[in-house]
Amino acid sequence: MNNSIRVNCTKKNLKTIRDFVTEYLHALSLTDILMNQIVLAVDEICANLIIHANHEDPKKHIVLTISQAKDMLQFKISDEGLAFERANYKEPDIEENIRLGKKGGVGIALVNRIMDKVEFQSDGSQNTCILHKKIK
Repeated sequence: MNNSIRVNCTKKNLKTIRDFVTEYLHALSLTDILMNQIVLAVDEICANLIIHANHEDPKKHIVLTISQAKDMLQFKISDEGLAFERANYKEPDIEENIRLGKKGGVGIALVNRIMDKVEFQSDGSQNTCILHKKIK
């Protein structure tokens, strides 16, 4: 089974990524809720990379690789855009955002709740986000 996909940084490719992840997860017999949560988390990271890190530049690419070791799934998403500064990230108060009717800004908080571990790495030219999800 193909476990890697490379797309250029346009929003229309988010559907391609969602379909790719969904297809991979179908083989694992996960619950619909778990599957949808994982697809949502991967989609959110990819959307952030395409829109914020790479400014929807179709000459730039992101690569998503899915791997599995026993009961742990790993989603490795790499790009060459601006690195996400985790140290500067302050998790929003989701209830407060809802109360204020504020849209956006809760994606990473959502990903942190869905996934078991979220890592961001950068070596200067390439950035990688690794999402870990325990299944079973």
